[in-house]
Amino acid sequence: MKINIFGSTGIIGSKTLDIINNYFPSIKINLLCSNTNVRKLINQVNIYNPKYIYLNDATKIDFLKKNIKKSINILNFEELKSYLINSKSDYTLLAISGYKSLNYLDPILHNTQSLGLVSKEAVVSAGHLFKDFTKKFKNKIYPLDSEHFSIFKNINSNFFEIKKVTLTASGGPFLGKNYHSLKNISFSAASKHPKWQMGYKNSIDSATLVNKCLELIEAHYLFNLPFEKLDIVIHPESQIHSIFEYNNYIYNMVAFQNDMLIPIYNFLNQKFNYVLNKDKFRISYNQSFNFSNVKNQEFPIYKFFKNINKSDPSNIIKFNVGNEFAVNLFKNNKIKYTEILKIISKITSINMEYKLNNIKDIINYHELLEIKISEKFNF
Repeated sequence: MKINIFGSTGIIGSKTLDIINNYFPSIKINLLCSNTNVRKLINQVNIYNPKYIYLNDATKIDFLKKNIKKSINILNFEELKSYLINSKSDYTLLAISGYKSLNYLDPILHNTQSLGLVSKEAVVSAGHLFKDFTKKFKNKIYPLDSEHFSIFKNINSNFFEIKKVTLTASGGPFLGKNYHSLKNISFSAASKHPKWQMGYKNSIDSATLVNKCLELIEAHYLFNLPFEKLDIVIHPESQIHSIFEYNNYIYNMVAFQNDMLIPIYNFLNQKFNYVLNKDKFRISYNQSFNFSNVKNQEFPIYKFFKNINKSDPSNIIKFNVGNEFAVNLFKNNKIKYTEILKIISKITSINMEYKLNNIKDIINYHELLEIKISEKFNF
């Protein structure tokens, strides 16, 4: 059995390699792909000995060649696409952030038997195309974000009896505080999640609740759930990941420890059915679980998100791109934390008609939107 890993030097890619090394020795590392982190890629190549590697940063290829065995094939982008289309793999992990991960989606689905999907932007930007995927392609997608993994493991039973699916949110570092009172909050304070360490983008999105808005979009596209059947609830303990409410008022709460090892292990374990004996993953019964509704005065971005026309995929893309642009402005001290919503609102209101019928259209739309934003905002 072999696996291709896109984003091998990132947090999820590195964790997946560790899990394979510790629990799945019969899965062979076939292909490792990285964006720019050449030193970490070299280290991974020397440990896991893949047959193929791809580095997106062409300026570092010579350095890469000098530090790995000559027997390892270094592919350029066109060679990578050709290789994927003309070969087969048992597993693929797509853990590349940003909409450019879409460049790999179609060839990967042709290549692999099972796709572990962590790339949020791939689903948010191109999810409307999923309805056109054949059943064969749809069945290959294995969501790995904890909330979507929890839905994935439960949704097939009694699908038509589902009244609502609710995703849980920790509430981030400013839970209980009025959004407008955070005007002078620092980037550092907003980046400090009370429960776990994440990259700055995910941390800020957790503080504003944008991360859950994007996860609702993913749930809508991945599981064909209408937005009216999707909701968010605050759950600071973050051990229950989704709540199924059925038409007969029976509730099913899906709980597991907040560790990515659990969804990744389950993804890799599909053909093995090993038993994971780790007591640290047991949930203690000697604790309380708390839930509260999302308050508009704390998370006004969620109210804004609920009111946009999500039947138009371009609005969803603009919301996502607008947030990414706003977070980077905040990071670079160009705007205040409480101005993130204003930037998202302005970008979502940009009138730019464009057909989004395929992945190439979506990538072009992103590029045109970025040009439009740079013209509109003078920072």
